[in-house]
This record gives sequence, C-alpha cells and structure tokens, in this order.
Amino acid sequence: MEQKKQNPTAENETLIVSRRIQRVSLHLAPVPRPLHEHDTQEQLGLFPCARLAKLEVETEKLSLYMRGKYRDIQEKIYEYFHARPELQTPLEISKDDHRELCWRQMYGLIKEAGIRPLKYVVEDPGKYFAIVEAAGAVDISLGIKLGVQYSDGAIKWWIGNAAVHGKFASVFAKLMLPAHDAKGVSDMGVHAFIVPIRDLKTHQALPGIEIHDCGHKVGLNGVDNGALRFTSVRIPRDNLLNRFGDVSRDGKYTSSLPTINKRFAATLGELVGGRVALASSSTSVLKIANAIAIRYSLLRQQFGPPKQPEVSILDYQSQQHKLMPMLASTYAFHFATSYLVEIYSQMKTTHVEQLVGDVHTLSAGLKAYVTSYTAKSLSVCREACGGHGYAAVNRFGILRNDHDIFQTFEGDNTVLLQQVAADLLKQYKQKFQGGTLAVTWNYLRESMNTYLSQPNPVTARWEGTEHLRDPKFQLDAFRYRTSRLLQSAAVRLRKHSKTLGGFGAWNRCLNHLLTLAESHIESVILAKFIETVEKCPDASTRAALKLVCDLYALNQIWNDIGTYRNVDYVAPNKAKAIHKLTDYLSFQVRNIAKELVDAFDLPNHVTRAPIAMQSEAYAQYTQYVGF
Repeated sequence: MEQKKQNPTAENETLIVSRRIQRVSLHLAPVPRPLHEHDTQEQLGLFPCARLAKLEVETEKLSLYMRGKYRDIQEKIYEYFHARPELQTPLEISKDDHRELCWRQMYGLIKEAGIRPLKYVVEDPGKYFAIVEAAGAVDISLGIKLGVQYSDGAIKWWIGNAAVHGKFASVFAKLMLPAHDAKGVSDMGVHAFIVPIRDLKTHQALPGIEIHDCGHKVGLNGVDNGALRFTSVRIPRDNLLNRFGDVSRDGKYTSSLPTINKRFAATLGELVGGRVALASSSTSVLKIANAIAIRYSLLRQQFGPPKQPEVSILDYQSQQHKLMPMLASTYAFHFATSYLVEIYSQMKTTHVEQLVGDVHTLSAGLKAYVTSYTAKSLSVCREACGGHGYAAVNRFGILRNDHDIFQTFEGDNTVLLQQVAADLLKQYKQKFQGGTLAVTWNYLRESMNTYLSQPNPVTARWEGTEHLRDPKFQLDAFRYRTSRLLQSAAVRLRKHSKTLGGFGAWNRCLNHLLTLAESHIESVILAKFIETVEKCPDASTRAALKLVCDLYALNQIWNDIGTYRNVDYVAPNKAKAIHKLTDYLSFQVRNIAKELVDAFDLPNHVTRAPIAMQSEAYAQYTQYVGF
C-alpha cells in the first residue's frame, strides 16, 4: 500500500534542532570519555592489546629531567614577558614597528629583568642557549636578535642588527703585515676584527661604510637585517680579536697555532655556536607546534560510534600517525641537541682539537636535520588542526614563516649535510689506513667489521615485541644502514672519479651522500635517546621515555623499510611486525600525549594559541572571533 510522504512535524523539527545543539555543544564543551571505554575502543577498531592501562607519568619529574638546571632562568623570562603585555608581539604589526618592539624586548630583558646573555656565551654556553630558546618562544625574532647581537655568523649580506640598531660589526678579513721580501706584505690568514659602523652620538654610518636595509622578509621582521660594504676603512690595532693571533706595537705577529689553516679552523670553530643555537631553537619551535596541535587534537571532537559521544580527533589512527611519531622525534631532538650543547660547552673551555672537529660535524648535521624536519612538521601540524590551524592567532603561519630561514642561515642545509658526508668518508679512509677514529665515529669501527657481513637469516625473521623493542636491535639497524651507505658511497666515488674527476664524481653521488649524512645523524640521535632513557633515575619517567624512544626508532626503521628489505636485513614477516608495532606504540603514546606535551613546560601565555589553551580553549577562541 502506497504511503504518502509527510512533512516533518513541529515536534520532529524541535527534535532535530535539539540534537544539532547537543552535537555542537560537544565540540564546545568536551564530555568525559564513556564509562564503557573498551566497547568504544572496539568500535574504533583499536588493537586488543591497546586496552592495557596507560602508563602513569608524573609530568613534573619528566619536565625536571628534560630541562634540568636551566629551568629557572627560562621561567623567569616567561614571567617577565607575561607581566609586560606591552612587550608581547601582536598578530598584526608592521616591519618597522616590529623592529622597534624587538629592540625594546631585548632592552627590557637585559636592563629590567637583569638577564644578560653576553656573559654566558663563554662562561656557560648551556645557559646562553637556554635563554635564547626561552626568548625565541616569546618571539622567534627576539631569540635571533639575541643571537646575532654577539657576533656569530656576521656576513656582508643579511647581517642581523645592521639595518637599524647595530653600532659595531665583527668582520673576518685577511691580516696582512709588512714583510722584508719582494712581496712587501705577509699574509697571516683570516682573522676577526671589531669594526665600528655607526657614530655613537649621531648613529650615522661612519666614513667608508655603506649600510643597506634588506627590507621586508617572509618572516623574522623583528630582526633588522642589513648589508654592509667597506671602502678603505681604517681601524686601530687594538680592534683585532686576538685569541688565536696578535700583533705587537712594533708589528711582530705571535700565535699559539703554527699554521694559517689551523688558525682559520680555530676562528671558524667559534662560529659553530650559531649552528648549535639553531638546532636547539628549532627543537623549541617544534615543541610549541606539537603543544598546539596535540592539545587541540585532544579537545576537538568529531563523529564517533552510534549513540556515543563524539571522540577526540587524536583517537583517530590517521591523526596519531601524523602527530605521535612527530612528538617522539621532538623528544629525540631535545636530548640530541642537549648533548650538542654539552659538548660545545666542553669545546669552549678545553679547545681540544678532536672535540672541535666532533662539534663542527655534529652541529652541521643536527642543524640541517632538525631544521628541515621542523619546517615540514609545521605544515603537518597546521593541516592537523584543520581550518583553525589557518587562523593567524593560532600561530602556525607565524611559526612557519619565522622558522623557514633556519634551513638557510648559518649554512644551507644541503651544504651542511655534505660536510657531514665528507667527514664520514675522511674517517672511513683513515680507518683503512690504520688511523684512529674520532669519538663521534667510534661505532663505525665495529659496524664496518661486523655489520657489513651477510645479514643473519635467523635474526632477520625475529618478530617478537621484546626483540623489536630491544635498544640493541634498533641501534644496530640504524648503524648497519649508515655503514652500508658509507661503504657503497666510497666505492661509487672511487669508480666515478676515474672518468668524471673528483667534482664530477661527488655531484654524480650527491643524493646518495645526503642520505648517508642523514642516516648518520639519525644514528647519533637514537644513541643519545637510548642513553638518556637508561640514565633516567625515576622508574615511571624512564618507562614513558622508553615508550617514546621505541616509537622514534621503529618509525624511522619503517620509513626506510625498503633499504632493509633490499638487503634481506629484515624479512617480510618482520617488516609487517614492525609496522604493526609502530601503530600500537603510536596509540600508547597517544594515551600519555597530554603529559608528554605538558612536560615541555610551555605555559598558555607562551604558546598563546587559543586552540592550545589547557582549559576553556574553545570559549577563548570563540570570544576572540567575536561570539
């Protein structure tokens, strides 16, 4: 019997509206998880093993273990700017106003807060980098301005503070002395000089010095980048920075270093601080992006099983896949860059030649690897937050623009990775000539003797969770890949150099060499992460870090599973087990994601994104846009 179509009654319309309001209210005021969470987990398609109780993490202990002795000075910086709202950078600000504000921020930090970074550059570099990291969390321009304020990385173009505020420049130039030979002069090599560029009273450029403004930039407009040109500028003898070489009043040159090359290397060694700062600061930017994206993903609810409250978008496997390995990498980078700061500080006090070489290579590699990773991750975080991630107030655009130049200054990342590859090949050659390996490369001694043998067909099939989460398996896998890439790169370069010459062979193998450098840096990162986990004194904190470390290691192995499969290092069944375990670990890390992010110790007035507030996030956001 044919039924007539009926229009919805007023009662039905009311019911529809009521349900819609209820759905909207779930977004605005997230409800607690249902009592029967296991049932919901089944409907979401989670692993049965994922129903295990989540780890108990004490955020305070984890934060103390991560941030250590510099936590107090960072909190002092956060509190100073929180108490001075007029010094906080607004969303919309012109280039000139941003430069002036950045100057007042720096002046206030030094004069009012009493935080003087300059004295720590030599006395305690770790404290200096902690100050720069905290200042960069307030405004990345401020962090950079504090860095370029003290000389590192000054070049003719893009000199920080040159366009407006700078009064002196550190200039690298050849030191030429009179000589009693046909040449008339003697070249003592490149040295550093302090050169006044502006009159201290009038602030005008001094004679022979041209200063040009680099103009509006993609980001970091609080930093007044400029270009300098010198024409017959004369400076006093006392302006020579004479740590590595000096000239007496009668024109005699003295140095503790016997050759031009050694003096040049020592002088350049002072510049690695810029790379150390960028690796550390880039990790800080990644922490802020993680905090915003993960806090939002925990609060934002979307869909869910029938007749159940909507679930947090971080419960979706796709969102976990985007953000949880990134969170694990952030932790890995934190400990790796902390180690870099530690050995840089040792280098500054001891000037041991071998340590100088280690710091030079590791700072180049970590700066390149971390800044490239962070640049990509900022876009992933923005996308993970949907349309709200596109709002300027939620900071992803500002962070992305300000951070983008990190990939270029203090050395282009592609060039820096080539330096790492070149040093690896140098160490490889020395090993076979009977030389000793520097500290950074010690693992290659064992790996080149054992890892390059035919993979064990039994081990290649082990797929148990205990084996896959064994730090030895993880580190061996990372080092095996690096050793194999190093050996094959050496063979390929030797082969191509016969027909193409050295430059042509290097260019032919360039992509291979970049992969080699990245593989080595990943090995160092994992080694430091494992070491940090093993040293952690608190059991619950150690368990949380072990979980995060396992996710970092296995996710990296899975991302390059083709390399391991091609040489039968990992059998098909083992590859499948690694993939499955990586998904499971992502879920387990999701369970403690809030605690892991909270351990970054970034208060709301530092993250500043309304969607990342730890309470009443949507209320603040909707109020911001005018509701």
